[in-house]
Amino acid sequence: MEATVMNFRRGRHHQHNKQMILKVADTPEEAGKVIGKTATWTSPAGKKLTGKISGLHGRTGSVKVIFADAGLPGQALGQKVMID
Repeated sequence: MEATVMNFRRGRHHQHNKQMILKVADTPEEAGKVIGKTATWTSPAGKKLTGKISGLHGRTGSVKVIFADAGLPGQALGQKVMID
């Protein structure tokens, strides 16, 4: 399954670099099925960064992903992520 990287998870004053928002589906019911799975982004150089889907983000079919080592770089915005 594929998802699209939408943005960093952020608040009014802070941006959480290890947490990303992914657009998975059109409804929250479909997006809820991927909670607990792994999201993998492959860089243009071939390096793979993995994170765990932690929960829903809103009611639009978006989910929150927490990356363990380092967050995704800015060039990943708008790109596809594989969900296992």
